Amino acid sequence: MLIVMDSVATAEDIRRVVETVRSHGLQAHPIPGAQRTAIGITGNRGSVDPGAFENLPGVLEVIPVSAPYKLVSREAKRENTVVSVGGVPVGGPRLAIVAGPCAIESERQALEVAHAVCAAGATIYRGGAYKPRTSPYSFQGLGEEGLRILSLVRAETGMPVVTEVLDTETAELVAEHADCLQVGARNMQNFSLLKKLGRMRKPVLLKRGMSATIEELLLSAEYLLAEGNYDVILCERGVRTFADHTRNTLDLSAIPYVQRISHLPILVDPSHGTGKRQKVLPLSRAAVAVGADGLLIEVHTHPEAALSDGPQALLPGMFEELVGQVRALAPVIGRTA
Repeated sequence: MLIVMDSVATAEDIRRVVETVRSHGLQAHPIPGAQRTAIGITGNRGSVDPGAFENLPGVLEVIPVSAPYKLVSREAKRENTVVSVGGVPVGGPRLAIVAGPCAIESERQALEVAHAVCAAGATIYRGGAYKPRTSPYSFQGLGEEGLRILSLVRAETGMPVVTEVLDTETAELVAEHADCLQVGARNMQNFSLLKKLGRMRKPVLLKRGMSATIEELLLSAEYLLAEGNYDVILCERGVRTFADHTRNTLDLSAIPYVQRISHLPILVDPSHGTGKRQKVLPLSRAAVAVGADGLLIEVHTHPEAALSDGPQALLPGMFEELVGQVRALAPVIGRTA
């Protein structure tokens, strides 16, 4: 259920409604909007009597929410959510360009790539300190040393950093160094991790699982919002199909669909979505054209020697070309880059 407050409702009116919701053993989630505040109600196991709330001062209307994902739906909030990642807005008129290597391999490598992508126009730096790998013998990341390097990258370039969180045990350590916490495709339905990150109040980048439906993606995001973290960014990174000409099938049709039913921003990762360097640029253009709020791009100065996912990493010159094309395309759809 959603309680929509009047545009002239006071802070006291909102507080009174929140307290009334809690007095019924339910959870209240105030959602500020451009003109009015809405209060989402969760925790009910059956129908809730709207009469308990609709006559409270400042309440405009009480609306049942039909979607299984309550807080991430457009029914709960009509305006687009803009998430601030270290001061960089994600979801607003400017496209977010997130770039960096798949994995942090060394201080020199990380800084070399960071300076290159920053000069080309990246707004957020990405790099994995902890890497979930299919094989236990593959490079697993530098761990805490990689986090230290990410902090150094931020200090030298001014770019905020996003890196993946693998488990609840290392979540707080990663949060000390990162501006945004990434939940990878393999962890999209790691509900204990989602609950932990929901309580940490730091922006989360949630990737779609390789076999997940859109509803499953949004319900995973709901775990984060239900715990009180409303700074959630979704990411389409491709799904597994019968196609063998590409690493994954990049589902660009998900972008306008998600934006119609949810207020959360959504990025596209054409690097993992294709797994092949030559496909990243054209699918980046396509992602911008269908309305994505930004891109997540892998870049490496020596991809032939990369310790993970070298075949999908762009060279700095290719990334610079990508940014140039995105900047040329963005005004056509009313965006900037």
